[in-house]
Amino acid sequence: MDQFRLPLKPYFRIGEVAELLGVETHVLRYWESEFPQLKPVRAPSRQRLYRRRDVETLLVIKDLLHGQGYTIAGAKKRLDELAQAPQAQPSPPPPASDAAPQPAPAQPAPGPDPALRSEVVGELKSLLKLLS
Repeated sequence: MDQFRLPLKPYFRIGEVAELLGVETHVLRYWESEFPQLKPVRAPSRQRLYRRRDVETLLVIKDLLHGQGYTIAGAKKRLDELAQAPQAQPSPPPPASDAAPQPAPAQPAPGPDPALRSEVVGELKSLLKLLS
């Protein structure tokens, strides 16, 4: 799966997704029941149609479960963490107009935990590798 390329189409049938990911269709149906992030639409024929973002989420789930050895519960928690990570933090309120101007801090504010940042960067690299 090193040379994985997701075809340029908006919807994928369950059999196509199973073939792309190298898993059985029953595995995809099980993951759908376990991970609320997966919400394939139904065609009038009642067949599941996965959107691109569903397939990308499935790639992450497969990597967490099969590649990194997470349990279902651990993978759910990690997906929730990844979903919350890009959210921006609110900026601090402006100083009161009658207050004296504050000097700029000598050192930049600390960033995210280096270990967490390294883990996220590693996961992003593995996702890019899967998608390219």
